[in-house]
Amino acid sequence: MKNYKLLIEYDGTRYYGWQRQPDQNTIQGKLESVLSVMCGKDVEVIGAGRTDGGVHARGMVANVNLETELPCEQIRDYLNRYLPDDIAVLEIREASPRFHARYNAIGKTYCYTCYDGEVKPVFDRKYYTRLEEKPDLDRMRQAAEILKGEHDFRNFCVNPRMKKSTVRKVDRIEIVREGGYLRFTFHGTGFLQNMVRIMVGTLLEVGCSRMSLEQVRLALEAEERQKAGPTAPAQGLCLMSVDYD
Repeated sequence: MKNYKLLIEYDGTRYYGWQRQPDQNTIQGKLESVLSVMCGKDVEVIGAGRTDGGVHARGMVANVNLETELPCEQIRDYLNRYLPDDIAVLEIREASPRFHARYNAIGKTYCYTCYDGEVKPVFDRKYYTRLEEKPDLDRMRQAAEILKGEHDFRNFCVNPRMKKSTVRKVDRIEIVREGGYLRFTFHGTGFLQNMVRIMVGTLLEVGCSRMSLEQVRLALEAEERQKAGPTAPAQGLCLMSVDYD
């Protein structure tokens, strides 16, 4: 039995998120199904995180313990032969027996893409959120400075019954315009459920003058979830990479 580290990308449009769920189409479920056939026994794939339904990934990391004589390249090729076309395993390599994709992760980078140009890009339609107005980048960057750092992000989490600590450190938020595209890049030690999408929704509210900078500060301190902005749609979000020592 060996432990393997996988680098995976996927289009999350038609999936009910990463996490395996009964009678639902999930990324973890697809990977486990193919690997279980390959090995002739049930296997468990452990992901670095649990992306929500409709969220994409270019750099999801996972680990799995397999009993097989196949070299890494053949395992990768087997997976890519039988996985759906919207999931690809980019790389597989042997890892330390103690490597755990989720527990050993020390940082993640997400990118959220919006579009506010005059003509919608048809072929990117599944990977951005269309905006009806052009937000002010300077205002959003000022708000991003408030969100950066170590805070209790409980009001930026969709789960009101979160029992574990909701303190997270966000050390980078970049907002750039590329033509009609707006890209929000976030890097942090970890993110709560829907946290990135709520941060994007909050920044857009500020950029469209529906929320003040002071309200962003209050959103980090208030007990009510509604103090933060709305949750941005899933389709604009992509997990770009996961950091390890």
